[in-house]
This record gives sequence, C-alpha cells and structure tokens, in this order.
Amino acid sequence: MAQGRFVSYLRVSTDKQGRSGLGLDAQREAVMRYLNGGSWSLIEEFVETESGRKNNRVQLAAALAACRVHRATLVIAKLDRLARNASFLMGLIDSNVDVVFCDLPEVPAGSTGRFMLQQMAAVAELEAGLISERTKAALRAKVARDGQWDRKASHHLVAGAGQAAAVAARKASADQRAADLAPYLKALQSEGAASLRQLAAALNARDVPSPSGGQWSAVGVKRVLDRL
Repeated sequence: MAQGRFVSYLRVSTDKQGRSGLGLDAQREAVMRYLNGGSWSLIEEFVETESGRKNNRVQLAAALAACRVHRATLVIAKLDRLARNASFLMGLIDSNVDVVFCDLPEVPAGSTGRFMLQQMAAVAELEAGLISERTKAALRAKVARDGQWDRKASHHLVAGAGQAAAVAARKASADQRAADLAPYLKALQSEGAASLRQLAAALNARDVPSPSGGQWSAVGVKRVLDRL
C-alpha cells in the first residue's frame, strides 16, 4: 500500500488532448488506484502537453522540483507517458527523486528502483561509456608519451581533490534546493509574507521541510534568498 507524500506527473501529446482532457482522466484514475488503500498525501499534480519526441519538459522539471521541496515521490501513470527516449530515464536517476510507475509496480521507489531504471536505460549509456573509454585511452597514451598529465596530477589533483569535490557537491545541492524553493517563496511573498520570519512561518505551515529536514527559521530563509 502506498505511504508517504506524492507528486503526480501526467502527459498528453497534443494541445487538443490537453484541452479536451482526453487521456488525463485515465492517468488520474491510474494514479488514484496505485495510491488507494495506503497512508498517503498527493501534494501537487503537474500536467504536460508535449510531444514525446521533445526533450524540453517544463512541467516535469517543476514536478521534480516539487518532489525535492516536499521530499515526495513522483508517481507517473504510464512509463510511456514519460518519454520514448532513454535519456529521460537517466535524467530521473540524476534528479535525486524517487519515482514510481503505476503500470510497473515491480519498479519500487528508492535505490532498487533507480538501479532498475539504469538497466532500462543501459542502451543509451553504452555509447557514452564507449566515448569515455576512448578518451581515457587517449589520455593514457599521452601520459606514456610525455608524462605531462602525471605531473599535473601530482601538483594539482592529488592534494585536496576529494575535499574540493565534496565542497562543490554541497554547493551544487544547496543551489538546486534554492532554485526549487524559488517559486514557492515568490508565491508566499505575493500573498503578503514580507519578512523572513513570516516566510519561515508560512513554509512551516505548508509542511515544507527545511534543507536539514526540520522547521524553517528566518536565518534559513535568508540563506536561501541570498543564494537566489
């Protein structure tokens, strides 16, 4: 049985389908059947009217951002409604969002589900892996020839490389979190939340967790606004 927080993503291929609702009702019904019987909360619904061949999915990006903000799971009625392109599966894997498909209940949320999505996208990854192998082979040949890359590594890469990478990863995560929160903060400000304290209270009232998973404070809101 479904438990936790969920954000749904629905997609139709044409403007005509979007206006008529054709296909959307069936997808909503599939989502509700999947969630039925559990302790769950459907926080938001995002609807995309877009061709499956196009890569620019504004509403999908917004749905993933909402999942990160609310620490929710993305639920999709049908896998073929997400994409016909394996690159979208890789995008989901890299989004730090758990995803479930109503028509593929055997793909669970969490690390196991991400692993299964990776296997489904294996063909798309293959070419990238081959390119990487060719690049590494070329670098090894350069090292064998003149050693320049070895000298650069000893001067610049060995000391402090891990620490620098960790700092960069934390900064990227904080920047992503701030970008995800931006539309929520803008909406709260338009509703009259003017001060940092008011914004923090409004986020807490809407059950939006802070980056640490707890309650918002004025200082925490200021940090996000400073990043924005």
